[in-house]
Amino acid sequence: MCENCVARHPLPRPSRRSLLGLGAALALAGGMAGGVSTASAQTASPADVPTGEEALKRLMAGNARYVANKPRHRDFSAGRAARASSQHPFASIVGCADSRLAPELTFDQSAGDLFVVRVAGNFVNEDGLASLEFGAAVLQSPLILVLGHTRCGAISATIDAVKNGTQLPGHLPALVNAIRPAVVEVQKAGAADMLEAATEANVRLNVERLKTAAPILAQRVAEKKLTVVGGVYDLATGKVKLI
Repeated sequence: MCENCVARHPLPRPSRRSLLGLGAALALAGGMAGGVSTASAQTASPADVPTGEEALKRLMAGNARYVANKPRHRDFSAGRAARASSQHPFASIVGCADSRLAPELTFDQSAGDLFVVRVAGNFVNEDGLASLEFGAAVLQSPLILVLGHTRCGAISATIDAVKNGTQLPGHLPALVNAIRPAVVEVQKAGAADMLEAATEANVRLNVERLKTAAPILAQRVAEKKLTVVGGVYDLATGKVKLI
């Protein structure tokens, strides 16, 4: 498999038809938000959405509560009826599909607070990008956090494939191809701990990809309507380290 295959096939630009569809979705979202009560934080209007920096502080405060085992959100039924008509997540998360990592628990948030895209290896493909564009442009989420984690099996498998030429069955090579650039980067740099270094490199590469993903995300970043950051979750402690 070619180590530069991801770079040779950049994420495609949305078509004019898809952008028109996004405009229609925006109009629909605006109409929905206008008819919802503001009595609950779950139904706050898009105008009440925090800045990216404020959203990040809110996430990290929630993670601190999670690490201390002092969660604030325990009743997940609260606001369910209100959420049925509208959603206003204050942050989007690109996370790994690993069963040991649940973003709503990790950041002590309730249903409706986070817009989550998950795939083994926490990378961004075309479907993930489209979902994040929806979260940013339609739902007005001001923050995207790319969240890797320690001891990631997808990263480990990619390291094995790069170092030893291991061939994986089924569609697993697609995961390897997506993560390969990060592994190759740290291998060339002579990283002492390839798993840790590749985990962080994979996060950084996907953060940069999102910041420059034209036309929607890149424009919102340039207009300071969207903040994109990265972090790594420690499976042993539950703590998220921003990188």
